[in-house]
Amino acid sequence: MPPRRIGPFSVPPIGLGCMNLSHAYGAPPSADEAEGLLLAALDQGVTLFDTAALYGFGANETLVGRVLKAHRSRIVLCSKGGMTGQPVGPGGALQRVIDGRPEAIRRDCEESLKRLQTESIDLYYLHRWDKRIPIEDSVGAMSRLVEKGWVRAIGLSEVGAATLKKAHATHPIAALQTEYSLWTRNPEIAVLAACREIGAAFVAFSPVARAYLTGALSDVAALAPQDIRRSMPRFEPAHYAANLKLLAPYRALAREAGCSPAQLALAWLLARGEHVIPIPGTTSRAHLRENLGAADVTLSPESIQRLDALFEPRAISGNRYGAQSQTEVDTEPF
Repeated sequence: MPPRRIGPFSVPPIGLGCMNLSHAYGAPPSADEAEGLLLAALDQGVTLFDTAALYGFGANETLVGRVLKAHRSRIVLCSKGGMTGQPVGPGGALQRVIDGRPEAIRRDCEESLKRLQTESIDLYYLHRWDKRIPIEDSVGAMSRLVEKGWVRAIGLSEVGAATLKKAHATHPIAALQTEYSLWTRNPEIAVLAACREIGAAFVAFSPVARAYLTGALSDVAALAPQDIRRSMPRFEPAHYAANLKLLAPYRALAREAGCSPAQLALAWLLARGEHVIPIPGTTSRAHLRENLGAADVTLSPESIQRLDALFEPRAISGNRYGAQSQTEVDTEPF
């Protein structure tokens, strides 16, 4: 499959989301295992690596910076600010804080550059729009990072089409990142087309639906206590049991296509448009190879139509975020 454009960069059609090497889905892998996964991705042709200041409260950027520093010229390095771990309360414990003030964005970027051990971040996202701050102000601050040479291109995460266009009028937006998969179709409302209109890449995170579309997660009771999926309505036992009923016909479609369920999910995304770039994350080298193999899967128009119909948004049980988390994003809930 030909490479895809993201801002001034050309990358293979599938990148790597690095989050779960430090954060989110239970105990992360050991330092040696995480390093091996990153280097395996590099060896298998991955050039787009996605991290954020939030992940592990800086630990993920530190990992990525340490492991990939020697290969910096070979990769497109992406990170995010505006939502970080900050000391809160009398004890100063780190907590997730959304802060889109210009001074906070500059601070976040400066700290990320140190952890990543680089002079410039290729693509820097506003991780969440701080709705107390006009998007033009936050993006204006990011444009000054470009002027300083700290950042080469800027992106947004979890915003809708109207906010994207306001931001783009302030400074060109190279990419928009949000959740997109067969069971999260929100981007099809407007933002997927808006990205195409302004020439931005659409970077799809959680493209295999946080393991749901792999078929490997059959019992949510087995999730670790600290796993973030425990706070997501779709992974509540009653909702998840309803969603599991869709997997039998889905597996049948994967068999027809001659690929694994995970590859089918990624191939479907790649077929949504040449500006779509999925960034699956994994801690497994076998799953890494499997995911990258999706670029060799070609789906027929009929297969795509059947997948669209099977995962029609009304067929999915439960919202993707709880009420509080939903207030922090700028996307329409299905």
